[in-house]
Amino acid sequence: MSLQLELEHYRNVLIVRLYGELDHHTADIVRYKTEEAIMRGTSSHIILNLESLQFMDSSGLGVILGRYKQVKSRGGKMVVCGVNANVHRLLEMSGLFKILDIYDNERAAISSLEVVS
Repeated sequence: MSLQLELEHYRNVLIVRLYGELDHHTADIVRYKTEEAIMRGTSSHIILNLESLQFMDSSGLGVILGRYKQVKSRGGKMVVCGVNANVHRLLEMSGLFKILDIYDNERAAISSLEVVS
């Protein structure tokens, strides 16, 4: 299975929706496209919507951590939402939930960031 990536700018938030598998084959695509969207857009924050992500390996963790550092260095915040059980376990074991807030859905994530903005 491959990966599909959807990027949407909503107010000052970049919403990144991932579909499929985020692994060493697809990590560079996600890294490049999200980095480009952050640099050329006016988004201060990122929502990473993982509800349709079926699989992720350590390469995906690296992409997430890199984008987190990028947006944090610009004074923004990154949150995740819609995480399935398998991906949730990986994120939890990696310790990323110590730096990233998690929400049930995109609407809740957007609401949390509008308070921050």
